[in-house]
Amino acid sequence: MKTPLRPRCVSLALIATLLFAPGAAALAAAPAKSATAESGYRLPPPALQALVDAPRPPALMLSPHRDLAALVRTPALPGIDVVAQPELKLAGLRINPRSYSQSRFSFGTDLWLLDVASGKEMRVQGLPQPLALASLEWSPDQSRIAFNHVDAKTGANELWLVDVGTRSARRLIEQPLNTVVGNGYDWMPDGLHLLVRLRPEDQGAAPVSDGIPTGPATQQTQGGGTVRQIRTFQDMLKNENDARVFAHYLTAQPALVDLRGQVAKLGLPDLYTALSPSPDGKLLLAQRVERPFSYLVPYVYFPRRIEVLAADGKLVHEVAKLPLVDGLPTGNDAVPTGVRYIGWRADAPATLVWAEAQDGGDPAKQVAIRDAVLMQAAPFDKPPVTLAQLGMRVSDLQWGRGDLALISESWWKTRQTKRWRVAPDDVGRAPQLVFEGSYEDRYADPGDPVTEPDASGNQRLRMDGDSVFLIGAGASPEGDRPFLDKLNLADGSKTRLFHSQAPYYEAPRALLDEGGTRLLTTRESPTEPSNYYLRDLGKADAAPTALTRFPHPTPQLKDVKKEQIRYKRADGVELTGTLYLPPKYEPKRDGPLPLLMWAYPQEFKSASAASQVTDSPYRFNAISYWGPQAFLAMGYAVLDDPSMPIVGEGDKEPNDTYLQQLTASAQAAVDEVVRRGVADRERIAIGGHSYGAFMTANLLAHTRLFKAGIARSGAYNRTLTPFGFQAEERNYWQAQSTYETMSPFNFADKIKDPILLIHGEQDNNSGTFPIQSERMYAAIKGLGGNARLVMLPNESHGYRARESILHMLAESNDWLETYVKGAKPAEGKGKAGKAKAAK
Repeated sequence: MKTPLRPRCVSLALIATLLFAPGAAALAAAPAKSATAESGYRLPPPALQALVDAPRPPALMLSPHRDLAALVRTPALPGIDVVAQPELKLAGLRINPRSYSQSRFSFGTDLWLLDVASGKEMRVQGLPQPLALASLEWSPDQSRIAFNHVDAKTGANELWLVDVGTRSARRLIEQPLNTVVGNGYDWMPDGLHLLVRLRPEDQGAAPVSDGIPTGPATQQTQGGGTVRQIRTFQDMLKNENDARVFAHYLTAQPALVDLRGQVAKLGLPDLYTALSPSPDGKLLLAQRVERPFSYLVPYVYFPRRIEVLAADGKLVHEVAKLPLVDGLPTGNDAVPTGVRYIGWRADAPATLVWAEAQDGGDPAKQVAIRDAVLMQAAPFDKPPVTLAQLGMRVSDLQWGRGDLALISESWWKTRQTKRWRVAPDDVGRAPQLVFEGSYEDRYADPGDPVTEPDASGNQRLRMDGDSVFLIGAGASPEGDRPFLDKLNLADGSKTRLFHSQAPYYEAPRALLDEGGTRLLTTRESPTEPSNYYLRDLGKADAAPTALTRFPHPTPQLKDVKKEQIRYKRADGVELTGTLYLPPKYEPKRDGPLPLLMWAYPQEFKSASAASQVTDSPYRFNAISYWGPQAFLAMGYAVLDDPSMPIVGEGDKEPNDTYLQQLTASAQAAVDEVVRRGVADRERIAIGGHSYGAFMTANLLAHTRLFKAGIARSGAYNRTLTPFGFQAEERNYWQAQSTYETMSPFNFADKIKDPILLIHGEQDNNSGTFPIQSERMYAAIKGLGGNARLVMLPNESHGYRARESILHMLAESNDWLETYVKGAKPAEGKGKAGKAKAAK
């Protein structure tokens, strides 16, 4: 893509010279710059620029028969000229008004095929140039691939088809798709038609406001005595003109398209949010929103009509007419009443399945049954039947055959989960408990059932008689060791078919044959990037065969050292972190380094779960521009993802002791890296993104453990998220003291160490409004503190433009160089720092 502001390329030879010069000091490739106000985008040192431009490995999408794969290459980052294109923010959606599509900026630029057995790559002829691939879907018989090509500059939103046999691509229809919600197309089960959502031919231009208000935007609520959670959503409709524009861009014409490009319209255009064919292809499940819209919640909570349509678009059955949901009961287990999670049963011709709350959606009610799972088969002339009654909320359904389906349920408040076997063709049969435990207990996780597309393209359980296959992370005290198990549901016995072994991290991805003997995995090591491999499970000692050979994206940092470290918090909770050290660095020879610690707190209901080891020491040392590892290139040590558990056992609320546990975890991490001799107390920085930024501000406000902080896209005043945040279920009025104590904004006068605040100007994440950083900066400035605020234009919660990422790295590097790398012991600190950590 054209990027006018793209800086001059830097030779890898120069970077290698800077990185691999003898001694750790040579790693600091550029002198520090003063952190003063500057205009325009800035560039970081060449060593950091090289990470931004490092190539990404292509994405691999396996075919239904698992003998072919499609590979899609995506460039590293778009330019700001792409990210700054027009974008509408309506009802929780971000829309590109030129292409009537979801607003996105990264597209696949190349597509080719791979033969799984031989590893042979096959090019596809006739692709649009330049290719901008937004989505891709194999046909059920894998003879074709459909993909969506979007050109945001011209407004093109096209449906294309690849003939796998001839390896040639062609545009299927002239009429553009509407992909404001979803991909805009699905294969029909016959593989000969696609169900699409088109931009209506006679729709005309979008409504244009003349800027003269027609009246105030008015909302009203009436006291009903019921407390409702109203989250702090962003990008909401603001007035009637917004509502008209939203309706215009959401309006789509359903149609069937055959392989010759013939279009058959199905009914009239409407505000469709979902459209899916039944497994037999004779019916369509349609969902569309209706007025009245809301100024308070996104479109997913708008009034909704759920219907079954015939293949010609005529109404067959109305499933539900759901009202506006403008709030939920208190608690993370709260759900709307009425039909939810509706879809087709994958192993039946045309049977609908959905969940309905039996407690009014209110977790505070004391009832035995929380959720019911209901089924109703075509022609829908009989009432629904109950497949399962659950004591928690349904979380997953997986279909196998008439006597075998799996239903999972969970409850946030207790972290409990269960998995049941049910017989959908015999609803009177008692369910069989397959697994019960805590979903935060990673060591006991049995894995997830393996599913594969059937002949109609629907995902179904991979079975061998009464057995299913499970793929899991394999968490253990030695780190994650992914596995593949075969579980006999009749007697509960398990057979381990594959288990990742040191010194590699190898994860099962798919079973390649009906006998379950050939396995596709991804394998990596600290120095080898993830690649796809073939394994013959019948030959236990046979080495895997490499299917892909993606190169190391950052060879200049190949010799980075990584270690998974364990240490204890003062209260005995075991903590884990991943320590990275620059190439050629030796602690005894080179002494302690400046260190960047980057973390994200997490809530737990048990100390034992909080103490479990996370990640694996054998994962690839991926050095990304987004994480803290980038600063290894500048001579820093990095402690990535040190555990910051917030534990609330039994009836205790974790956040009531948030600060005590957070500071204790940070103290333990600092003590450990100092004990190891890789860092000294006077040159440690703390940083994080989102909730990690919130953590950073709190640690600077309540400790003197760190010389500086980097806080990206955070929230600092919890009164601005009064109906809950992160895992906090209580609202502000139920836990006022907790909200106020946890808000670093209230302690801005206590922030004595420099903090760099970075935020996207158009952050759409619930709770992290840009004003959070703006007000935090104003408070610190007004109180005489040391802070810098960087607002990135056109950026959301995650930054997308190359120029923005480069600028972020430049700002962060300057901050670390100024306040951490060259820091000197402060009076009263030094050896006494540990004792004076807490204020």
